[in-house]
Amino acid sequence: MKTEARKNGSTGKGRLLMLSTALLWGLAGVCVKSIPWNSMSIMAARCFIAVLMIIAARKSFRLKTDKKTTLGAVMMTLTGILYMMSIKLTTAATAIVLQYIAPILVYLYTVIFKKAKLRMSEAVIVLAVFGGCVLSFADGLDPTKMLGNILGICSGITFAAQIIIFNDEDTNSEDGMYLSNLMGLFAGLPFMFFDKHLDFSAKTIMWVLILGVFQYGLANICYAKGCQSVDKIEGALILTVEPIFNPFPVWIVTGEKPGKLAIAGFVIVVLGVAAYGALPLIRSKLSGDKKADKIKTA
Repeated sequence: MKTEARKNGSTGKGRLLMLSTALLWGLAGVCVKSIPWNSMSIMAARCFIAVLMIIAARKSFRLKTDKKTTLGAVMMTLTGILYMMSIKLTTAATAIVLQYIAPILVYLYTVIFKKAKLRMSEAVIVLAVFGGCVLSFADGLDPTKMLGNILGICSGITFAAQIIIFNDEDTNSEDGMYLSNLMGLFAGLPFMFFDKHLDFSAKTIMWVLILGVFQYGLANICYAKGCQSVDKIEGALILTVEPIFNPFPVWIVTGEKPGKLAIAGFVIVVLGVAAYGALPLIRSKLSGDKKADKIKTA
């Protein structure tokens, strides 16, 4: 039944869950910027809260894994760590837009390895999106920002791998999410003992709870259920709502404004990915118009 549903296309519920995931994930920038801890300490706290929420949602401590599920969990853990570090070292807007080379990488994967047909319109969009990423990357020329940009691109690569693996029918995405959060918890926990910026003020705890409960815990539950109901590429495209939403809470709360090149790159990437998402509708419209013209001619 699940295979048939996936073949017939996305479900409305799956799309809604993926959209909810994108909006919740979009809170990462403002939360991480508002918490003074180092990135690994934040990762540990976020994963601890998420683990408790996942256990409550599953009503079980049990975990079943296989090679694919474990690999997906590793990719998700690396994505979280790389993204956390990237936000700390560059602007939130730049970090998130560089991570969102993922939909394009997912598309290239389907073309190269799944033998999907490459169309000229899609190839142009791919080049435009990579051009936007280059502009965002060029915004931080000093060594500190450059490192953050490199980590942002790396998080995009692991994010693409995560999407591909978790959308596989043989992968248990819910177990993968659970395992990933356990990995993140144990990977980040030792760093908390050496974190000079660790404090437990009311403001910090508030942002930690928002990060763990909403941005990660609830978002992961939505993603685990939603990613199995949508196509790989469509799921990746729906998630691009995150980079559109992400910089605004950061701007409002911290006053952090991205540079001009980063804004230009951001706009190009978002428009490019949105255009890719609209291609099927455009083709359908053109196909319908051609059929109508043939009927009128006849």
